[in-house]
Amino acid sequence: MRRREVLTLLGGAAAAPAMLWPRAVRAQQSTIPVIGFLHPTSPDAFPDRLRGFRQGLKETGYVEGENVTINYRFAENQIDRLPAMAGELVNSRVAVIAAANSPPALAAKAATTTIPIVFITPEDPVRLGLVASLAKPGGNLSGINLLSGELAAKRLELLRELVPGVARVAVLVNQASPSSMETTLRDVEAAASAMGLQTQVLNASTNLEIDAAFARLAREPSSTLFVGGDPFFTSRRVQLANLAARYSIPSTYGTREIAEVGGLMSYGANIPDGWRQAGAYVGRILKGAKPADLPVVQSTKIELVINAQTARMLGLTVPSTLLSTADEVIE
Repeated sequence: MRRREVLTLLGGAAAAPAMLWPRAVRAQQSTIPVIGFLHPTSPDAFPDRLRGFRQGLKETGYVEGENVTINYRFAENQIDRLPAMAGELVNSRVAVIAAANSPPALAAKAATTTIPIVFITPEDPVRLGLVASLAKPGGNLSGINLLSGELAAKRLELLRELVPGVARVAVLVNQASPSSMETTLRDVEAAASAMGLQTQVLNASTNLEIDAAFARLAREPSSTLFVGGDPFFTSRRVQLANLAARYSIPSTYGTREIAEVGGLMSYGANIPDGWRQAGAYVGRILKGAKPADLPVVQSTKIELVINAQTARMLGLTVPSTLLSTADEVIE
């Protein structure tokens, strides 16, 4: 064989892998599943929860950026944007949609009957119409129920124990999230009536409306505050804690994140762990499980967190019974 022919053959052999490699990479990339992630607030508001979600994915063998991609959609507290965002995820043909809270779950459900949806909701998913039952969801949805609504009565009991003699409680709700607002008011007003407490409803869906709600509440004598478990309020946790301190209003919250920044007391599910469970459900679906066969998981990690420093600032003495039962006391 002539030298020129040998070089030509060698060059062709070297070129062949170079030509095939991009195709192989494209084929591999095309097999990487894409998760649609739909959230009502902003990406920087809940870093612990997002870490929990990614941890759940990791537990099932998926790591973002390695063998799975996440297509994020954040509504920035504009709930009316969720239906369009859900439609975008459906049109991009994601493998599964993770819907963080009730409005995203309802928007995703309205957008598709075929793409699997894993929700994280503080409300009863059967009452919301997301699933047929907890044990047998049916359809293309399943997920995690954080039980926030079911804990309303206990939150009021704890607040009354911490603030003896309380006769009235204001309830702060987000009117931009109708399902969350209706659930909160129904559960809180029923529990307050059973305890002989008067209630007052305060609406807020913007920073300015939160300021106005506290200014109004400060004019009322001997008021306490029950803050609804809406993600918008958790995203404004520093503002809420600061205003409650400024106006000396004892307040109860559904998420420990608010107690950690100065809120008086929180009682509710361990939400990052709920997000971890949701991530694990997404991973199981990517491996072939069907939402209809995955029962809705109800949170079992319920935490009582008391900020003792805030209690002292408000002139409150935390009863020993609360101190002994609290999961964490922040000094």
